[in-house]
Amino acid sequence: MKRLFYLLSVLLAVSAFVACSGKGGKDNKDTLLVQQDSADAHGTKRMQVSKSETDIQFKGKDYHIFLSRTPSDSLPHVNTEMGDEYLDNQIVLKITRGNERVFSKTFTKRSFASLLDEEFMSKSILEGMVFDKSTPQGMVFAASISYPQTDLYVPVSITITADGGMSLKKEELMEDVYSEDSI
Repeated sequence: MKRLFYLLSVLLAVSAFVACSGKGGKDNKDTLLVQQDSADAHGTKRMQVSKSETDIQFKGKDYHIFLSRTPSDSLPHVNTEMGDEYLDNQIVLKITRGNERVFSKTFTKRSFASLLDEEFMSKSILEGMVFDKSTPQGMVFAASISYPQTDLYVPVSITITADGGMSLKKEELMEDVYSEDSI
């Protein structure tokens, strides 16, 4: 059930990046700004810019989460087997509690190099990141490193503690779950 929830969270993140959304009213604590994917004059493709803000309660305190994904010209470009060239993304995660900064980091796919093999890293991009849930260990975020424009990805769980500590964990893919549960 945990794995299904994680996959649904990642899929929700991808859907949120593709769908246009605005602030729906005073009760909506999430905001999302989305633009269309584009390609430059040289045909290099880039994902849309995405920003979201969420307010949560964790261990009885109010936290504000800011996530921003932007394609980066300074990161190495990724070439697919079909010959398409993509810009990789960077994702800024900031967590505050009142006026206190708890956590601030700019993630690239290199942030997850200890969990991924070099061949996958050379052909993939950092696709997205979303807040998943709170656990006694911390605030959990789901990140996805994927081959561009495909369903092939590696899910990663990022846990941020109340004092700003961070841990990373590679999650299982759903295909692995299905093969384990098969008769």
